[in-house]
Amino acid sequence: MIKNYINGQWTASTGTDHVDIINPATGELIDQTPMGTATDVDAAVQAAKAAFPAWRQTPVIDRVQPLFRLKTLLEANADDLARQITLEHGKTLAEAKGSVRRGIQMVETACAMPSMMMGDILEDIAPGIDSQSIRRPMGVFACIAPFNFPAMVPMWFWPFAIAAGNTFVVKPSERVPLTQMRVFDLMAEAGLPDGVLNMVHGGKQAVDAICAHPDIQGVSFVGSTPVAKHVYVSAAQAGKRVQSLGGAKNFMVVLSDAVMDKAAETALESIIGCAGERCMAGSVIINIGDEARRQIPELVAAKAGAIRVGDGLSPDTDMGPVISQASKDRILGMIQRALDEGAELLVDGRDGVDEMPGYFLKPTVLGNIRPEMEIAREEVFGPVVMLAEADSLDASIDWINNSPYGNTCTLFTTSGAAARHFSYAVEPAMVGINIGVPAPMAFFSFGGSKQSFFGDIRAHGRASVDFYTQSMVTIHRWLKDSSIW
Repeated sequence: MIKNYINGQWTASTGTDHVDIINPATGELIDQTPMGTATDVDAAVQAAKAAFPAWRQTPVIDRVQPLFRLKTLLEANADDLARQITLEHGKTLAEAKGSVRRGIQMVETACAMPSMMMGDILEDIAPGIDSQSIRRPMGVFACIAPFNFPAMVPMWFWPFAIAAGNTFVVKPSERVPLTQMRVFDLMAEAGLPDGVLNMVHGGKQAVDAICAHPDIQGVSFVGSTPVAKHVYVSAAQAGKRVQSLGGAKNFMVVLSDAVMDKAAETALESIIGCAGERCMAGSVIINIGDEARRQIPELVAAKAGAIRVGDGLSPDTDMGPVISQASKDRILGMIQRALDEGAELLVDGRDGVDEMPGYFLKPTVLGNIRPEMEIAREEVFGPVVMLAEADSLDASIDWINNSPYGNTCTLFTTSGAAARHFSYAVEPAMVGINIGVPAPMAFFSFGGSKQSFFGDIRAHGRASVDFYTQSMVTIHRWLKDSSIW
C-alpha cells in the first residue's frame, strides 16, 4: 500500500485516483500510486513547519549525525535498493547500483555541512566596528523528482537541505515511488526527528500545490523542459526560490586525433545507458575529419548491434526497457519522422521488440543527421544514436551553441589546445573532454544552462548551501564602559 510519510508516520493519501506502477520489463502491475491532493501537501508542509524551530536550533554537528548513520544503512542495503530501482524503473542492476552509489555520495557530502555552512568575519570594517556573515536556514523546502533516478535525484536535495537546518517535503515520481519509500524507512531508522523529512505522492495537483504553498520557501525540480518552466514560473510567482532542471540535447564531437575505439565505446554508452533516459545522455555525435567520419559510424554501428536488451535483473542484459508504452511510442515516432526527413538507418532498433514483454527498444543508429531535423533539435530520451558531420571544430561549436538546450557537451580528442578552445567556446554548463557523461560529483554543483536550467543557484555541492540558507550580516560596535575597564 503506497502511503504518504508525514510527521514520522506512513499516512493514507486523501486522493481517490491512482496511477499504476508497472514493471517496464514485464508489463506486470507492481502497485498503485495515489494521486495526492493539496490537502496532502498541506499536511506534510504543516508537519515540516512545526518541526523547523527545534531542528534549526539543533547544532549542525548534531544535525548531520542521522546522515552519518544513514550512509551506513544505505551501504548495507544498497543491493536491495538497486533491485527495487530495476523492478520499478527497468534499468540494469549495474546501472541501478551506480545510481545508489551516487546517492550515497550526496549524503556523504552533506555530512560536511559544519564546514560548508561556515560564515565570515572581518574586524575593523571601520574603527572599532566588526562585521560577520552567517548562513541561516530558512524553513520548509520541497523537491519534485523525476522517474529516471528514483534513489539518487531526491538525494541531490534533501540531505543538503536538512543538514543546513531546514525541513523538507519530497514528492517522488508517481511512476517510481517505492525506492524512495525504502530510503525513508532507513532515514527513520537512522533517527531523524519526526517532521523533518516528509513525503507526498501525486501528480500535477500535488506539484501545483507545492509551487503555490505559502509556507514552502523553495522548490527543486528535475524533469522535462516544459514542466521545468512551469514549475519555475509558478513557484517564482509565489515568491519562492527555485532551481528547476529541465531537458537536454547533448552533443558529442569527435576529432580525427581521438582514440577512435574508446571514443565510439564511450559515446555509445553515454547515449544508450539507462536506455537513454537521463538528462546527461549523449545524443548527436558530430564527426570532424576523414578518420572520424570513416571510423566512428562503423564502430558505433557494430557496438550498438551487439547490445543485449532484456530484463535489467538478468546479468546478461546490457540495456533495459524504457519506462512506458507511451515513451516507446514517442521514440518510435521520432525515429520514423527522422527517416522521413532523410536520415539514414544504420542499425534498426525496432526489429524484434514487439515480441518481447514490456517496453523494449534496441539501440537505433541513424546517419546523415542535419541540424534542421526534429530529432537533431529535440530531446529523444531513448536509445537513439545520431551521427552527423561538421567541417570544423568551430562549426560543431556553432551547432551546439545554436541549440536551445545547454546541459552538457563532450569533445573526444588528444589535443589539449582543441580541448581548451572547445571548453572556452561552448555554452552548455557541463563539459566533458573524453568523458561520455560529464556528471559532476556530489562536492561540485550540477545544472545546465539555457532551456536546461531555470533558476540562479544549481544543485548539490557548495551551491546547495547558497540555495538552502539565507545570508545574514551583523555589524558590531561596542562602546567602552569606563566603569568596567
